Order: sequence, then C-alpha cells, then structure tokens
Amino acid sequence: MNADAAGWHVNAEAGEADANWVDEQLHRFNLASAPLDQVRPLRVIVTAADGARLGGAVGRTWGECCELQQIAVDPSARSRGVGSAVMAAFEAESRARGCRLVYLETFSFQAAPFYERLGYKRTHSTEGFAPGIVKHLYEKRLDQA
Repeated sequence: MNADAAGWHVNAEAGEADANWVDEQLHRFNLASAPLDQVRPLRVIVTAADGARLGGAVGRTWGECCELQQIAVDPSARSRGVGSAVMAAFEAESRARGCRLVYLETFSFQAAPFYERLGYKRTHSTEGFAPGIVKHLYEKRLDQA
C-alpha cells in the first residue's frame, strides 16, 4: 500500500523536534514496561593531588548488569595506570551494587586491547562503519573474575 493512500507520509529528513518526539514516545513506553527507576548512574573519577582530573568513567547499573558508557584518561596520564585504576574502581562499585556483569561497546580505534588486558571478552563485532573501523561489544563476568 502506498503511504499517501494510507493517509500518512514518510519524512526521511525529520528534524530535531521529531527526534525528540521519538525519544519521548520510547521513554513513555519503557517507563510503562520496565522498572527504569532502578537504573542508577555510576561515575568514577581519578584526580591528581592538586585536584586535576586524570581519568574517569561514566556508566549505569540495573539489576545485576552494569554498562560502561564512557571512559576517558587525560593524555598526560596515559600509560601510567590511571585507566586501570578507573576500571578497578568502576568494577568494585558495580560489585558493591550486586552486579555480576559489566558490558561495553568500543570501536577498533579506541581501547579494545586495554579491555582485553583487563579480562573483558569480545562477544560481538559489527563492521560497516568507515573503512577498517569495527565496533566491538565486550563483557566481563564479575562473579567469575
């Protein structure tokens, strides 16, 4: 059936207000379908003695799962153990909240070897981004670490 004949139209160049509407609709559906009030942010920061931020991680926990959404280390602090310290604290807080699994996504040009050194296992890879770039999904069982 033709979309116009059905009385509706498709716009593949929708604007920001349309994207916000989609987000709002999904948010309403999710709130009615799952206990999203149990999702808790998890934030870790490592600072120098003078208070300067050296590294940090942002994620969230829900039930027995923890999602690492972002991690960053200041360029001046790389290869000095700051990233490992951030991850250790992030995992420790995950465990304290009853999480048994941490999962994350990373691109091939980001930190895949870093996560593998920390015991994360690649569970899925998606190709098709810019040439040579792959997105990886990693998991680490905290109850087996």
